[in-house]
Amino acid sequence: MSSRRLRIDVFFDFICPWCLIGKRQLEHAQVQFRSRHPDVQVTTVWHGVQLLPQLPVQGEPFADFYRKRLGNAEAMTMRQAQVQQAAAAVGLTIDFSRIETMPNTADAHRLFERVSVLGNATQREMLLERLFAAYFRKRENLGCRETLLAIARSCGVDAQVVLDCLKGDATPFDGFPGATSGVPGFQFDRRMTMVGAQPAQALLGAMNQALKESDHERQPA
Repeated sequence: MSSRRLRIDVFFDFICPWCLIGKRQLEHAQVQFRSRHPDVQVTTVWHGVQLLPQLPVQGEPFADFYRKRLGNAEAMTMRQAQVQQAAAAVGLTIDFSRIETMPNTADAHRLFERVSVLGNATQREMLLERLFAAYFRKRENLGCRETLLAIARSCGVDAQVVLDCLKGDATPFDGFPGATSGVPGFQFDRRMTMVGAQPAQALLGAMNQALKESDHERQPA
């Protein structure tokens, strides 16, 4: 019998807190899944989706951007409290007062895509975490070429390999053609799709269902 596999495609943007929360939920679900199905090889592929391609290359002041988007400071406070509560439930601390810039993420996505193709699995995972941390924890501007190069180097990536993909001109990032309409989006074996930061149990249920359908298809008629 051939080895069993499960592929998970995740659609995300670095500036979306629900994507980072969803990443943690997926990690929790995968730990439970592996304990139940140690024989199944799980492959997770991350696809960048640029949510705000219209932002200028230097980005916009974070607080101004959100006030404009949500209408007033009160709505912004309520939305941020909702996100912080969901983040805390998965062990994340998100301090929105520390975020200075709503960045243009095109180059960050181009960098991650390049490393996804040329780097190893450890570099990919390190870079993904480090880019999320840059935005949510370290007050770094993901639209800045120098910042992105420094982050790449910190993950063991040769800067020369990624230099040409950092355009620095706000050219929109063309992501995965089959991207879902919302982020975070999770696709299981290209057959089931879930959108939004789903609870770990819901993701685990989808993983089990996708495996079951795959097993069923492989059984001889």
